[in-house]
Amino acid sequence: MNSDMIVNLGPLAPLVGIWEGDKGIDVARIHSKETETKYREKAVFEPLGPVNNGPQVLYGLRYSTTVWRLNESDPYHEELGYWLWDKDRKQVMRCFMVPRGVLINAGGDAEIESKHFHLSADVGSETYGILSNQYLDETYKTKKYLLDVTIHDDHSFSYEEDTQLWIPVNKAIFHHTDKNRLEKTG
Repeated sequence: MNSDMIVNLGPLAPLVGIWEGDKGIDVARIHSKETETKYREKAVFEPLGPVNNGPQVLYGLRYSTTVWRLNESDPYHEELGYWLWDKDRKQVMRCFMVPRGVLINAGGDAEIESKHFHLSADVGSETYGILSNQYLDETYKTKKYLLDVTIHDDHSFSYEEDTQLWIPVNKAIFHHTDKNRLEKTG
């Protein structure tokens, strides 16, 4: 991987590599009950770019994340997607899908040297938005997605995620949250 590519990743550059963490906490609804699950995960970030959209030039990371409940060998969550950096607009983006049929394109402001990003997406937005399959749209509609990422000086990063789901049977928003701290392993 060439050093020009890394420089062009802006604030995403420290994330290149393989990361693992076993301090994850997931709060979700399972069988109509709020449930806390402790988990471990592995994330892989590979550089890509430039991606040219006419005059817009993006650099980014192709990523995958796999999550396992502690002491289980089969994963219970996976994601595939991209982290992107738009230097001219000072925007960090995360575009990903989960195999439940949900797609999220979240974004937020950042500087080249930023060590913290706040990204968001809203259902119905034409820029940073959310799409769900028909069943989930009717039963657990994702209305809002919030993500805070902090890159630490000790070769680790942490995140806190809040996926806000509208559950018609309860007539309320449920905050499905995840947080973890991952260390660079490769």
